Amino acid sequence: MLIFLDTEFTRLDRPDLISIALIAEDGREFYAERTDYDPRQCSEFVRAHVLPLLGRVEGSGSTRMELTNRLRTWIAQFSEPAIYVFDSPKDWHLLAVAMLGRPQKNPPGDFGKQRFLDSSVFTHEAFKKASNSSYSPDLPEHHALADARALRAGYNAWTRNQALS
Repeated sequence: MLIFLDTEFTRLDRPDLISIALIAEDGREFYAERTDYDPRQCSEFVRAHVLPLLGRVEGSGSTRMELTNRLRTWIAQFSEPAIYVFDSPKDWHLLAVAMLGRPQKNPPGDFGKQRFLDSSVFTHEAFKKASNSSYSPDLPEHHALADARALRAGYNAWTRNQALS
């Protein structure tokens, strides 16, 4: 089962999770926003482009531990091992931190497989067209749920394009 992952976080040099979205290939979605991150730790970019987008998904607010419990419950519904698809190594790290409920360097060995998408995928025309068309005024780029949906749409378009080549 492919699960598309995106996160938003405080800053590049010392990331702390703000929001996380996971979308299974069959369309099941998980989205949560942390209510206990420190906004003073946010970069200027995050203050300008991420924080104004929070609060748009009802029922998404969670403390760190509530988020961990909700996330574990959501992931437990899948009977087959997950392959997490993401476009930033920080997404994988922050997912591991969220799953474990505390900072740790790496996820446990049975956590799941990872598929990091490099620039050859997300700069491909089919990927760009599909991902860009998935955004809406209500959920634009830099909202984790919108970005995870865009990642799924782009990846699906790219794989269809590869199959035709």
